[in-house]
Amino acid sequence: MARVLVAMSGGVDSSVSAHLLKEQGHEVIGVFMRHGIRSPLHCVNEGRNPTLPVLPGRKQGCCSAEDAEDARRVADRLGIPFYVVNFEEEFRQIVHYFVDEYTRGRTPNPCIVCNNRLKFGKLFDYADALQADFIATGHYAQIIPTEDKNYGLFCGRDQSKDQSYVLFGLRREDLPRLLFPIGNYTKAEIRKIATELGLRVANKPDSQEICFVPDKDHARFVKQYRPNVDTSGEIVTTRGEVVGHHGGLERFTIGQRKGLGIAFGEPRYVVRIEADTRRVVVGTREELARWDLTASGANWLIDPPAEPFPCQVKIRYRTPAVPATVTILSSDRFLVRFHKPCYGVAPGQAAVCYQGTRVLGGGWIDSSPASNG
Repeated sequence: MARVLVAMSGGVDSSVSAHLLKEQGHEVIGVFMRHGIRSPLHCVNEGRNPTLPVLPGRKQGCCSAEDAEDARRVADRLGIPFYVVNFEEEFRQIVHYFVDEYTRGRTPNPCIVCNNRLKFGKLFDYADALQADFIATGHYAQIIPTEDKNYGLFCGRDQSKDQSYVLFGLRREDLPRLLFPIGNYTKAEIRKIATELGLRVANKPDSQEICFVPDKDHARFVKQYRPNVDTSGEIVTTRGEVVGHHGGLERFTIGQRKGLGIAFGEPRYVVRIEADTRRVVVGTREELARWDLTASGANWLIDPPAEPFPCQVKIRYRTPAVPATVTILSSDRFLVRFHKPCYGVAPGQAAVCYQGTRVLGGGWIDSSPASNG
């Protein structure tokens, strides 16, 4: 029997994870990571702008007081110890990162950063303090022993819920201590188990993608956070023709088609965001195409090959992985060459490399120049 620390968010996935581990005979300890947000903008109100407005009638998603109470009820029902840890300071840095990236004309992914720094970063310190053998979460992914007697990160069985993309930053040496109990289940099966257990969270909606932006209005959040930073500017074509003006770079991401505020005879997409000139460049789908990208902050869950190697690369959480050839440039950087043009390559997002269902590693997209293939 092992001692397992389970990160419980108050949702159905982590709740069933705790149940499954207890059924397997493990000593299970539940922990809720409190982000210290009493209102959606509380974490950003540090005295610099004490009049920041509060968004009424909203909960922040996966870290609210309501979620903490749901997690506590499940722990009581399962008969396991339950603790709350406060990661407010660490979480504030994630919010800083989120806003900084948008003001730099990049598209952030705070969920990956949260996983790297908190769920599989600081939480390991807490697990060590409790002398826990393993950390478990409710992610739809799998840790599987490999032929070389190591462990690999693989996709979850439910491809529609697979979360391996946001886990590419796991430390390779931590894989043997990680458990994803629901990785071999479908979401429907997990809800069925929760229903049979009589858990109140059985039909609870999935948490939002970004917990501190409850209304999904990223631009408003950034403006409220940095009211004195002006990122407004011109909207131009790829030929440099000014066709309009925008209220801020934070309103845009590469590949965006809707919300441009300009009517064209045919579809136009955001093909480039220039932070230095504050210009948003729009063009046709053909002008959006990219054949390669460079990524930094590389993290490998295998021994990275010295020579270029074929794999599949995923550039966004909700897009499929596509065939590519990857070349390691340094310990920190790699180059991706797509076999077919790829659309919507956004600096700031992650490029994650797969071999079938196995995650090889990944990094943060820095650039993706226009090319002719």
